[in-house]
Amino acid sequence: MFKMLPLGCSLAALTLSNVVHAQTSPDASDEADEIVVTGKGLEQAPSIGAYSVEELEREQIVTSASGRIEDVLENIAGFQQFRRSDSRSSNPSAQGVTLRAIGGNATSRALVVLDGVPIADPFFGYIPLSSINPDTLSAIRVTRGGGSGPFGSGALTGTIELESADASTLGPLTASLLVNDREETEAAATVSSALGSGFGVISGRWDRGQGFFTTPAGQRVPATARAAFDSWQVGLRAVAPVSETVELQARASVFEDARTLRFEGANSTSEGQDASLRVIGRGAWEFDALGYVQARNFSNVVISSSRFTRVLDQRNTPSTGLGGKIEIRPPIDEAHTVRIGVDYRQADGELQEEAFSAFSGALRERRRAGGKNSNLGFFIEDDWQIGPLLLTGGLRADHTQIEDGFFRAVDANNALVSETNADDRSDWAVSWRAGALVYASRELDIRAAAYTGLRLPTLNELYRPFVVFPVVTQANANLENERLKGLEIGLTWQPIDEAVLSLTAFDNRVENAIANVTLQPNLRQRQNLLAIDVQGLEGSLAVEFGQISFNGSLAYSDAAIDGEGASLALDGNRPPQTPEFAASATLAWQPAEGWRVAGTLRHTGAQFEDDQETTALPAATTLDLFGEAQISDRFSLIIRGENLLNEEIVTRNSGGAIDIGAPQTIWFGIRIGY
Repeated sequence: MFKMLPLGCSLAALTLSNVVHAQTSPDASDEADEIVVTGKGLEQAPSIGAYSVEELEREQIVTSASGRIEDVLENIAGFQQFRRSDSRSSNPSAQGVTLRAIGGNATSRALVVLDGVPIADPFFGYIPLSSINPDTLSAIRVTRGGGSGPFGSGALTGTIELESADASTLGPLTASLLVNDREETEAAATVSSALGSGFGVISGRWDRGQGFFTTPAGQRVPATARAAFDSWQVGLRAVAPVSETVELQARASVFEDARTLRFEGANSTSEGQDASLRVIGRGAWEFDALGYVQARNFSNVVISSSRFTRVLDQRNTPSTGLGGKIEIRPPIDEAHTVRIGVDYRQADGELQEEAFSAFSGALRERRRAGGKNSNLGFFIEDDWQIGPLLLTGGLRADHTQIEDGFFRAVDANNALVSETNADDRSDWAVSWRAGALVYASRELDIRAAAYTGLRLPTLNELYRPFVVFPVVTQANANLENERLKGLEIGLTWQPIDEAVLSLTAFDNRVENAIANVTLQPNLRQRQNLLAIDVQGLEGSLAVEFGQISFNGSLAYSDAAIDGEGASLALDGNRPPQTPEFAASATLAWQPAEGWRVAGTLRHTGAQFEDDQETTALPAATTLDLFGEAQISDRFSLIIRGENLLNEEIVTRNSGGAIDIGAPQTIWFGIRIGY
């Protein structure tokens, strides 16, 4: 309830072999064998109770109808992707996630971390959803509202924490293979083992298929293509004790994703190689220290929607992200939990693309764009327990730098067409949050909080123009940081052990909100709006009676653009891609271990495609099904149904050119567990 494939495999196997040898050496003492490691971070601070938090347990994560992590997250009230399409049929660079109906421009406004490590793409800021294997997770925790604490500069609208499962949860071997009614396949496996007092996990997943037509039948032409996809991911995780109170956690991951969108030849690829090292100390002085590095790349071909020829080849966008943090919890007083720390993130990358004539196919321009962003943050938080009252407060100071930014375009003869060399700039920003939690009775908790937040513009927003033909969106090297101010009040009521109700009312304002502002019918530019204001209500209900469980969530929001100057005409408009109402309800029956039947009804309200409110994307209601039947100690049969009502989900409407989401899809497969 709520509470480089061959090389990658070889490296993973070699690393795991070395760890096994080290941990099972005959010289290892019996005392060392008694040390137990968890593979987790430090225990959650008490302050978590003062904010709007929702959790998903493993059973909900591994039993979604699509098997995709974004489908799992859509059961959280207020969670929203930039578009309604999932990571099989959307452009990867559009996979931004946010919370609380703030709206978006394909960049994530929520911080997403895996075992404490931020995973957003360094150049674009999107989340590589296809690289996340839900089968390897044990829990997901979502905290809404502006974040302080570690990496708080990215938590403008909240934080989504993904936590990996340990070896005992995963078992020595788990594997699944499914096929759907379009002959698409999904294969996944994990191998885990105790390694002395630690453990190691190797995991992999491969999804491939011809896809479906994202173009409605009435708009298809001979060049129309299915949304074909082919993605794989391999990961290695090892956890080992350093002493009785200190453990070392290491992770490496390699992934690649290829997709085709709308027309033949409109191919996109994204790939990455990530690694991180984390040290957790659980002694009197608790600490959490980590470092990470990301190597990513993206390519994309744009096809003319009138002549169906290549007009843009974004052939190469290499980027690198690196960072780390150190957090210390000194043993000051039993009534206080103090966290002090510093974190750092850096992103650099460069776009390399060529533009071609739609008529002759000849090269018109070569373009390069890129730069480097960095953020150094210092934070301190204190939770003070006074009987039935918990008080919490946090302060964060961020030094942000935007430097080496440029855009350069030359024609086919290398003659300069245009050039921008952006000025380097830096700034200090202070963010804070404060909250209170009152245990009013055994059944009722009441909480209130206020906070501020910060987000830097990405390299993509600053320097990379893009085309969704025929609309051109210009970059803007002068974008300022987004700042959030917000407050909320909520309650959690548990009248009986089997039922928990949570309600939160909030009022948030994002100043300098970055949006794609329409300048002409086919021309937009990224600009800072004066602000986006949103007030709303979020709720969740979890009920469990014996074999039957129910989990529901809803989010209502009243969002509006506060415009001035060039954006004055947008004043009062609802932000694009922002539904007013969204709800999800899952009813499940689990008659025995290894058996589960669950149905999920989900509704997303209408939303506008653009800032002018000229085109609306209709509301959509979908019904999903998951069923698992254990036929032996090792084998289970699985059936999944996506969008069983075959609802037409409009994901994009650009001048009447419509894209639609996944149609009715039935999956059959088998799961093996040892």
